[in-house]
Amino acid sequence: MGFGSEMDGCGQFVKYSMFAANFVIFVGGITVFGIGIWTLMDKSFINELLGTNLFMGAVYILIATGALVSLIAFFGCLGAIKEIKCMLLTYFIIILIIFVVMLVGGILGYVFKEKVRYTMEQEMYSSIKFYNEKRNIRRAWDDTQENLQCCGVTSYADWKGNIPDSCCREIEGKKIPCKNFQTQLNIYTDGCLNVTEIFVKDHASILGAAGISVSCLMLFGLAFAFILFKIIE
Repeated sequence: MGFGSEMDGCGQFVKYSMFAANFVIFVGGITVFGIGIWTLMDKSFINELLGTNLFMGAVYILIATGALVSLIAFFGCLGAIKEIKCMLLTYFIIILIIFVVMLVGGILGYVFKEKVRYTMEQEMYSSIKFYNEKRNIRRAWDDTQENLQCCGVTSYADWKGNIPDSCCREIEGKKIPCKNFQTQLNIYTDGCLNVTEIFVKDHASILGAAGISVSCLMLFGLAFAFILFKIIE
């Protein structure tokens, strides 16, 4: 399991470089996992209005791979320090698979960012008709309007007089009546389409950047694992 005498200096450099790379990958995996959980817990209320599963699909992919990357990076550090060839080979294969999956998750985030407005606009106009009929749609609209302080698709006029309480502004935790008479003081005047588009694009960019960045870091782990595997006798 040791290094050849002529490779001691090079071998030690590769070993500790791999250890350092895996520590960075471990931190990156934890970061991606955290961002994914935060997005899932705090932003999933808009999922019914997005018109596509790309966004949440990317979130789930990055949560799973972020957690797995952190675990595998730990074993990569162990394999490097202990100079265990079978562990390095296993690490290389698993990291290669995760690299592809995480890269796909990151790319999905960017793909969704580019098509979010069209799909969301279609879904919003379609779902607003079923506000009083489907509980999940009613909850999605209420949560979106209250959290993002918006109303309707482009304005409160989209509700055609049947304005929900979630469109009414709050003062000191109390809703101001806005169903019968609307002014800028008692109702959210911004439409949810523009507000949600900006909101989702910002988060899709964060998810995409995190996934792609960690994927790039994993290339260093793959390279050092391969070199170390070849050096170990």
